Amino acid sequence: MPVSTPKRPRIAVLADSDTRWKWGALTAARIAPGPSMEAAPSEGAQAGPLLDGFLLRGRATPTPRQLQEVGVRADSLREVTAVEFLRAMAEGSYDVLVLSLVGGGVQAMLHGLGRVWENRAERPVVVTGYVGVVYEKLADGLLLRHGADLVLANSRQDADRFRAVYEGVGADASAVTEVALPFLGGAPYEGEHDRSAKQGHRPYTVVFAAQPSVPENRRDRTYLLNRLVRHARRHPEREVLLKLRSKPGEHTTHIEELPYQKLVQSLDPPANFRLVYGNMGEVLDRTDLLVTVSSTAALESLHRRIPTVVLSDLGIRESLGNHHFVGSGCLASWDQLDAGHRPAPDQEWVARQGVVADGTYDSAFDAARTRIAELLGRPGGLPPLTPYYTPVTAPGYLPGILARHHLGPDGTPLPGAPAADKEPGPVRQIVRRAARGAYRHGVQRVAPVIRRMGEL
Repeated sequence: MPVSTPKRPRIAVLADSDTRWKWGALTAARIAPGPSMEAAPSEGAQAGPLLDGFLLRGRATPTPRQLQEVGVRADSLREVTAVEFLRAMAEGSYDVLVLSLVGGGVQAMLHGLGRVWENRAERPVVVTGYVGVVYEKLADGLLLRHGADLVLANSRQDADRFRAVYEGVGADASAVTEVALPFLGGAPYEGEHDRSAKQGHRPYTVVFAAQPSVPENRRDRTYLLNRLVRHARRHPEREVLLKLRSKPGEHTTHIEELPYQKLVQSLDPPANFRLVYGNMGEVLDRTDLLVTVSSTAALESLHRRIPTVVLSDLGIRESLGNHHFVGSGCLASWDQLDAGHRPAPDQEWVARQGVVADGTYDSAFDAARTRIAELLGRPGGLPPLTPYYTPVTAPGYLPGILARHHLGPDGTPLPGAPAADKEPGPVRQIVRRAARGAYRHGVQRVAPVIRRMGEL
């Protein structure tokens, strides 16, 4: 008798930026029903889940270059409006749906999906979460995500905080499920590269992981850039890399009004200083020291036991996000680094942050897979989605969130909501690109000027 081939689970991922697409797609692979998925979608074979990707149209819709840099493949991938996505979910059949969106987008989709699935006996398990460190708008973001079947917490600390928020407002906290960041991995750090950079050996490499919106102002960003360039001059034997998330004109999860690429044009950096793009994991493969203000890259680096520094030069402040690393043992300044200091991470803190450097990373998603399997096997299908926010509990907040995605208070599309029955023609594509370019120009050029005028 031939061995039967198990049915490949079907998973849909809706994302609104390159970073959230990376988190959503990799999470889908990790939590797919069935055996543990140790490989990312780009590395897996045909035995993995069938992955359909949907990119929500907006200011941060990933460009082809950004998608290629993320390096995650999907069986299909297309750009949609919220209404187009809801139509696809009404017509399609999936086992799991991952909503990898900003909080307001998750809430709108939960209400829209509740409407399109209200007469269906079966529906997918709906999963959502955060792409990295949660250091701001904890209650706001969590309550906007309430109503999903699983709300993933990337660490033990986050799981505890998430449950406390839900229980504190009388909301069901059973959806909170502890996992880990899905993009951790890579070879453990084996020690410093050859400081002399002899032939055939890589030089000692310092990487500064830049962030699009931290810090925000020109003074602080220029200060960080100057210190990085100064470090390169002080250590000509080292390779000093500025790792950038996007090129000018592109957007990521956050808006970048002052790209480092433009700030560096006024400097004369030495030959051992370079700007780099690409997959963060590949950059970490050659990193001896990772420096950042508060990027999630710090957790990727700690997972691989690479020496990691979270800068204190601009203060330890909630607005910078580096307050999250209090107790980590990683906080230090450029003066300390230039003097040879190397922080030693606190292992208890690291363990609470979902940084599984002890070899148990692959089991970090077992609880989520078990929970999904239980829900998919529930007799009679899944119950309706029940978000905490309703027209009764938040009548002054919820309608505005839904309206931004062209949905009415009951989750139905508003008259005139953008939707399409077919692929846009050449003219529509040109108009759409022009409109998006105009929007990005307004965000990057006009809005900062208006804000500066308001500060006069």
